[in-house]
Amino acid sequence: MIQVEGLRKCYRDFEAVRGVSFSVGKGRVVGLLGPNGAGKTSIMKVLTGFHRPSEGTAVLNGLNVDDDPVGVKSAVGYLPEGVPLYTEMTIGEYLAFVSEARGLPVQARKAAVAKAMEACGIAGMSDILIEHLSKGYRQRVGLAQAIVHEPPILILDEPTTGLDPNQILEIRSLIRSLGAEKTVILSTHILQEVEALCSEVLILHEGRIVAQGSTAEIAKGMKGEERLSCTIHSASAMALGALERARSFRIQSLSPVATAVASGTRVRLALRADSGEGDMAAEELFDWAVANGAKLLELKRESLSLEEIFVKLTTEETKA
Repeated sequence: MIQVEGLRKCYRDFEAVRGVSFSVGKGRVVGLLGPNGAGKTSIMKVLTGFHRPSEGTAVLNGLNVDDDPVGVKSAVGYLPEGVPLYTEMTIGEYLAFVSEARGLPVQARKAAVAKAMEACGIAGMSDILIEHLSKGYRQRVGLAQAIVHEPPILILDEPTTGLDPNQILEIRSLIRSLGAEKTVILSTHILQEVEALCSEVLILHEGRIVAQGSTAEIAKGMKGEERLSCTIHSASAMALGALERARSFRIQSLSPVATAVASGTRVRLALRADSGEGDMAAEELFDWAVANGAKLLELKRESLSLEEIFVKLTTEETKA
């Protein structure tokens, strides 16, 4: 559905996008994640046909943005960060105008507008002036204009910026439902949004992709420590001392979670093992528990959070 190869975008002497390549299949929701200036908006403007690439290719729905930018615009619904609304119009007037600008046949426009309004939760609001809408409902109108021509691809730039928590949940639910049928690319600074909506993520830094895939895939591919957490019951101080001498892992932190347990104490441990030694560490922990009469109430492997991944990739890359 979307195929990008060796994409570069320069603004005079400034190279905003540096040799980016990725592909997105149908029915996928992909997040573009990166600090300010990472190249997210530049990539989106190229994909939507608003900017021409300096080098490389971008093909959307079989159309090359360099060869057929008008055709690409027909295949894409675009919601820029600043929602393009005419506030003196009613919702119905605005969406009718957009459907005409999109080239929909006259006889199809009314049904297309009604369908888009229904999908975006603004059915029955046709006669309301846009200037009277809350920001959340303006976002809904912006999404309606992006889908009124039923494009197979949606590109959304910071779709929940400035919304309150309830509005954010509503817009996320709407995007999730749209993503069931369309290919969606969205940019955001909100890490929880990526985890809530996206099947995969592209992390950008200084115009380059520094990681791509699901959060779990990216975490697995990053070199570093493996982490375990466990809760132990009836662990005496002497037994814990033996645990601290274990060879396969290091105790990162130890905190009591209950001190008035009848048969002893209960502690929670955070453990660190070298990359690839997580299974060995888990086995050694189990053997230690058996030998010292302790009970393992919980043992699980911890993954890097998206926040940790983001910080590592966008700060350590700078130092490299």
